[in-house]
Amino acid sequence: MRNQLIFIVLIVSFFISCSENTIPKPKAYFRIDLEDKTYKTIDSIPFPFEFKLPQYATVNLNRTKENKNFLNVDFPRFGARIHMSYIPVDTSLSAIIEESRSLVYKHVVKAQDIRENRVENPNHKVYGIYYEIDGNAATGSQFFLTDSNTHFLRGALYFNVEPNYDSIQPVLNYLKQDIEEMIVSMEWKNSKSN
Repeated sequence: MRNQLIFIVLIVSFFISCSENTIPKPKAYFRIDLEDKTYKTIDSIPFPFEFKLPQYATVNLNRTKENKNFLNVDFPRFGARIHMSYIPVDTSLSAIIEESRSLVYKHVVKAQDIRENRVENPNHKVYGIYYEIDGNAATGSQFFLTDSNTHFLRGALYFNVEPNYDSIQPVLNYLKQDIEEMIVSMEWKNSKSN
């Protein structure tokens, strides 16, 4: 009788276990709905430049008494920010460019790849380099723009989360389009009339 009871328990257990799907589901990320892009010109800032940003971005002046040359472009929906600094060129431009380059290459420890894209817009006297950084680096995109004479602008995109390249990649690609539009539409205010 005891053997029959054990056999019945085993048979019932077998059928119960076969009816359930016990395969674990892989980790997934939240779905992010990305809206269509509509750009507006940002020209009311107290800096000698203007550029286009998407409607969902906001510009926040991050100015202190000691340094009046900082501003941020925030993307609140994505928890992202472009930290920007404007430097009037009154010293060696090559030293400023080298400092900007060294800030990019501090991320080489975590980066899988750093691509340098030249920026040349002679009609608006805008030149520079746009850096695309792949991998789990703290920033996915940085740039500097200059007129090669009096103006220098540097920007770096950061997310308010620990970098995980796989999870932020769709949003990073989406925001890179905005940075590219900002770079393409960049104009120095004092050279607009020239």
